[in-house]
Amino acid sequence: MKVKYFRFFCILVAFAGVTWTVQSLWAGQKETGEAKVAIVNGSPITQRDFDREINVFEKRFSNRKKSLTGDQRQALRQQVLDSLINRELLYQESVKSGIKVDEAAVNEQLNTLKKNFSNEEDFNKALHSMNLSEAFLTSQIRRDLAISQFIETRFTANTKISDKEAREYYDQHPDLFRNPEEVKVRHILIKVSPEADAPQKAAARKKIEEIQQKVKKGGDFGKLAKEYSQCPSSSRGGDLGYFKRGQMVKSFEDAAFALDPGQVSGIVETRFGYHIIKSEDKKPPTVIAFDQIKEKLVQHLKQSRVQEKVVAYVEELNKKAKVERFMKDTP
Repeated sequence: MKVKYFRFFCILVAFAGVTWTVQSLWAGQKETGEAKVAIVNGSPITQRDFDREINVFEKRFSNRKKSLTGDQRQALRQQVLDSLINRELLYQESVKSGIKVDEAAVNEQLNTLKKNFSNEEDFNKALHSMNLSEAFLTSQIRRDLAISQFIETRFTANTKISDKEAREYYDQHPDLFRNPEEVKVRHILIKVSPEADAPQKAAARKKIEEIQQKVKKGGDFGKLAKEYSQCPSSSRGGDLGYFKRGQMVKSFEDAAFALDPGQVSGIVETRFGYHIIKSEDKKPPTVIAFDQIKEKLVQHLKQSRVQEKVVAYVEELNKKAKVERFMKDTP
């Protein structure tokens, strides 16, 4: 279930690349006198809104088994508050511009979120774990759609990227469009810990040497991997698929890239133990042709330009807005 919850958090915090946190306002559910962290043109952002937002991020870090330093936590608190304020400003602009959200679109997004869970009960458990309700989530979706429609109308629809601009970017950033060399290998692993004593290492070495002799005598490498390898890949006959440099430990990688397809390595030692590697295929480095990447590149450049425009717009809104902040500087 943790994987589903994490995906749920990611969906909630996604927002068109402009801001990276969720606006957590309870429309029509604010209590008189409730503690506030900010007031934006008369609209309050409560401590409860802020705490709920922080909790989402703390869970994300917890799920990744990471912890925040005091300075990082303080920076996160400030970024969350800034984002809540910015999103409130954008929402207010969407209201001023007369944006009307289609309720069918709201329901469609809500149902899409629910599909990340096997049933309604699991969905409700996820909401409960984050101290959220479906009513809040629906309100959040409605606000997000209003902001997205405002950005689409005000910025996206009026932003164009020409083929010439895309080509210039392509020519000026050649490293971004190169596919590095890749190899596809199988391997057989006999595990031995780096802390193993001499007899344990000798026993593992003897075992891999025996397997090596079977390979040299013409034994089927995949079948030998299934029989003897102590790597999870043994179930696939030792197949590790394609990989690039930097994805494996160096000694294993160096040996794998030195082989031609069909060749088998000598015994290779890594921190995991002893390996025998067989090269299945090798792909040379290639360059992605402009025509192949043009459409995606145009979209990427357009998104980047829209983001720049929105960020600049929000900065101007902040200058003109009446924003009162009440959050203390200490975590």
